[in-house]
Amino acid sequence: MALPESFVSQLTGLFASPAAENPTGAIVEAAYRHAGVNARYVMCEVRPEGLEAAVRGAVAMGWAGFHCSLPHKIAVVEHLDELAESAELIGAVNCVVIRDGRLIGENTDGQGFLTSLRGTVEPRGQRIVILGAGGAARAIAFELALAGAGQILIVSRRREVGEDLARDLRERTRADASAAHWYTSFAVPADTQILINATSVGLFPDVEAKPEIDYSTVAEQMIVADIIPNPPRTAFLNEVEARGCVVIDGLGMLVNQAVIAIRRWNGIEADAQVMRETLTEIFG
Repeated sequence: MALPESFVSQLTGLFASPAAENPTGAIVEAAYRHAGVNARYVMCEVRPEGLEAAVRGAVAMGWAGFHCSLPHKIAVVEHLDELAESAELIGAVNCVVIRDGRLIGENTDGQGFLTSLRGTVEPRGQRIVILGAGGAARAIAFELALAGAGQILIVSRRREVGEDLARDLRERTRADASAAHWYTSFAVPADTQILINATSVGLFPDVEAKPEIDYSTVAEQMIVADIIPNPPRTAFLNEVEARGCVVIDGLGMLVNQAVIAIRRWNGIEADAQVMRETLTEIFG
């Protein structure tokens, strides 16, 4: 029997809290197996007080890199040596690459979403409404702005956060960006072409929840996307699809950002279809 070239696997993983409901480990491991590489992806439950030690441990054990999910996307920045342009613009990190002991923070969330969106529509010149102003919304908004979106409206329950994001978009990308205070059921502007739910409303286990908008204002010519991967078919998407909208689920964003991360860590092109099929098997 032929022996492997090395009994030591290249390590990557996820630091999050909670981590148990995140399917990233399953799809990355599937990609590694399909590519035939000796690499593993370790799901780690890391509480905020343990983040610094976890980062040091990854370096000490020679990890190639790791994902950071909630609640660490901003807090991890102080433990890094360098930020890539995407993370610098967005102000948050979801992917860390370790090279020669140096930690480089990137943000692949927005890039993953943009790739998914482009499977249906090119965002250049489009009038876009984004529900939410958190880390994911920020990443998506910047990528859309850089891709030439015509107008971007940030709808946020936290007025100042939404206005700050819109201002950052105008100043850093020259996008035509504005904000609306989400204090009651939001009426989607009639000229909206792309509507994006970038909140966590509808995420498992609260699967019956939907963003509080006036669904009578959602028109059938709109393309509607949800970033939530679990469940893939959210109550929000079911509602707008019944109104004739073309919908985009959150699986594409999850898969595409993982493809980018694997490329950064291992230098290989992961098979996105294998990863999506794995998610389909998980969620049924």
